[in-house]
Amino acid sequence: MSDKIKSDDVFGLARHYRFQWEEAQKGYVLLYPEGMVKLNGGAGEVISRLDGVKTVAQVVEELKLAFPDVPDLENDINAMLELAHGKNWIERKSNA
Repeated sequence: MSDKIKSDDVFGLARHYRFQWEEAQKGYVLLYPEGMVKLNGGAGEVISRLDGVKTVAQVVEELKLAFPDVPDLENDINAMLELAHGKNWIERKSNA
């Protein structure tokens, strides 16, 4: 399992994965050579912001501004990042 997500971590999509909106699925998906992972709306919002430049803290702030009424958003984002990192969908680019 991956180590704990930190606010200064920077993540990007792992090699061999492509993130896109899939009209047939009516949602965001991760495509990889062996198949596809359909993401729920929240996971799609998080992964869409993982550009290999922004820190986790910056992603959290963007999402708090976009979804101000969602309670406990930071914990949800961190849990999603831990899941995605543990499944090797995303990779740590750096941490300061």
